[in-house]
Amino acid sequence: MTSQAPLHPDEDPAFEWAPAGLHLKFDHRDDRPVRLVRLATAPEAPSATAPSAIVDVVTAGGAHYADNDQGLLYSSAGQRLRYEGHESDETELRIRQRTPEFGIEVLSVFRVAGPGLQIRHTVRNAADRSVVLLSVSSALVAVPADGAHDLLWAESEWRAEGRWRQRPLSELLPDTDPAMHGGQHPRGRFSLTSHGSWSTGSFLPTGVLAAETVPSLAWQVETSAGWHWEVAQTGSTASVGVYGATDRHHQFAARLAPGEAFTSVPAGLCVADGGRDAAFAALTGYRRAIREVRPVDARLPLVYNDYMNTLMGEPSTEKLLPLIESAAEAGAEYFCIDAGWYAVPGSAWWVSTGEWLEAPDRFTGGLSSAIDAIRAGGMRPGLWLEPEAVGTESPIAKRLPEEAFFRRLGERVTVAGNLQLDLRHPAARAHLDETVDRLVEEFGLEFFKLDYNRNIGAGTEVDADAPGAGLLGHTRAYRDWLLGVQARHPGVLFENCGSGALRMDYHMLSVAHLQSTSDQEDFRKYAPIAAAAPASVLPEQAGNWAYPAASMTLEETAFAMTAGVMGRLYLSGFLHELSAEQSALVREAVALHKDWRHRIAGSHPVWPLGLPGWGDEVIALELDTGSESLLALWSRGEAAEVALPGLRGRDLKQAYPVALPEWTIRADGETPVVEVPSGPAARIFTVQR
Repeated sequence: MTSQAPLHPDEDPAFEWAPAGLHLKFDHRDDRPVRLVRLATAPEAPSATAPSAIVDVVTAGGAHYADNDQGLLYSSAGQRLRYEGHESDETELRIRQRTPEFGIEVLSVFRVAGPGLQIRHTVRNAADRSVVLLSVSSALVAVPADGAHDLLWAESEWRAEGRWRQRPLSELLPDTDPAMHGGQHPRGRFSLTSHGSWSTGSFLPTGVLAAETVPSLAWQVETSAGWHWEVAQTGSTASVGVYGATDRHHQFAARLAPGEAFTSVPAGLCVADGGRDAAFAALTGYRRAIREVRPVDARLPLVYNDYMNTLMGEPSTEKLLPLIESAAEAGAEYFCIDAGWYAVPGSAWWVSTGEWLEAPDRFTGGLSSAIDAIRAGGMRPGLWLEPEAVGTESPIAKRLPEEAFFRRLGERVTVAGNLQLDLRHPAARAHLDETVDRLVEEFGLEFFKLDYNRNIGAGTEVDADAPGAGLLGHTRAYRDWLLGVQARHPGVLFENCGSGALRMDYHMLSVAHLQSTSDQEDFRKYAPIAAAAPASVLPEQAGNWAYPAASMTLEETAFAMTAGVMGRLYLSGFLHELSAEQSALVREAVALHKDWRHRIAGSHPVWPLGLPGWGDEVIALELDTGSESLLALWSRGEAAEVALPGLRGRDLKQAYPVALPEWTIRADGETPVVEVPSGPAARIFTVQR
């Protein structure tokens, strides 16, 4: 790396960094913290940012500068940071700052990842007494408050994930005429905050400032613990603060002894020359760059899972055999036996889970008989597992020490009959290592669906200065545990699931292979979830359930299968009960997905009709590979004519289903107009440039 010492007063107090595809400029005057004054896609491109400090730190006893401030910006410690030096190479920039008054040093690391930056900050106690951190920003950035930007954010909940909103930033942060009030900054802000241990249970940790006339910005927080981001009007700028767990929002605190350090959760930051879809395209490229893709997942295999609208947690040999045969005939490459394989039929099994042993009376011939049938069908076997959960009546609850579980106020944390393992404790980790190693050895498993069905709350006070710090430590240990399991079993795939998609973040998705996008059982309501999913998760990781049923019409069957094709097809349903015509539609969708899956893994999402609303009657998603795209249209209402101006001059051809009537496409000038029939109905088109 090249390095630079502090500059003399007569030298330009700025430095630039221009890795491939980006250009950044920093100001480091003696009387203020280091500021990012320029972020652009090229040296000659316009900047997306206004000057802003690069990091903020709140310490116990460190007051904010802003009077009665409701946000986290402008802490005393953060404002007193001063430049100490920097070093850089083609992929990483490291900036050092220090504030002797507060006894802390901060190392800020900007790492290039595809078209974006991954940012983290390490705070070290340089004093001779302890320092208590209450929050450390993961990323700070500002844009001119000129009315050019729309803010995009997403609400989420069980079975209604990824409901995106878009509004002008000027509406969310109204002009209160600061000049008339002595120049005081407004105290309002727009903010999103996670709640408890479901990182995406209420909101998604992603935001976009989209603009057509100036560059757009996109960000994401990469943690499975607490997170918060906020946008505040600060004079002539709008400042974005991106945080992990904080004292104010998540009961977080970290006490650092002299010499000890704390590193913030990572944040991803992307700049794009274009509007909403350009910002999400950059974020898609960034997510691919931070993933640890293993050879076993590079094949993007198609998984059948017996849960959704099928066995629903009650598997048996007799129920599984026809599913295994029909899944193989449909083209599945893996077969996952979902929840219930460990449960005595009719028992209150949620309170007894944790040993992960085969239920003695559930499978005729034992679980191995079903596993053997999966292999005989040419598929690879998998099992459902909820590794962090232990039932209150499980032998594991008595076998492991108290410190191996989340505890608060002197008691184990209990939610709906479940305890929470703390993967920081060696006994908890050893238990899960033994579980996975045993199941792989005994049954030859090649797939695990890792679920997480309980929001355990703020965290644990065991070996932590505050519950939020305990939760953060556990989630970091859980990711490390998963990396260790993958190193021991490189041929095994791991799905990330959290009651559907309630823990869908890139702390986990950077190392997991597949993400369940919902537990939604109504195929009509799955359409907006599947269409919005690529805004939150890579298309090749977006496990969209496709669960055809014998009760569906042929149009409804094609509608249900379309969601799966437009992501990572996750097959379910009583396939052996389908009619011949329905089965043909399933096989056709599987074949189309297999033909496109590696191109999907290089695509970026486009929404020709905008990000879908929960009640929209017509929904569109395009997966753009450059020269060719895959376009899905879902109809959930009355017949309509739908213009697609974003596809001007391009050739649309119906690719699925070929056995059902083609939708009429006419041209209005060069703009394609599709005659969409009443729904539910769906079609997939190839789009040629």
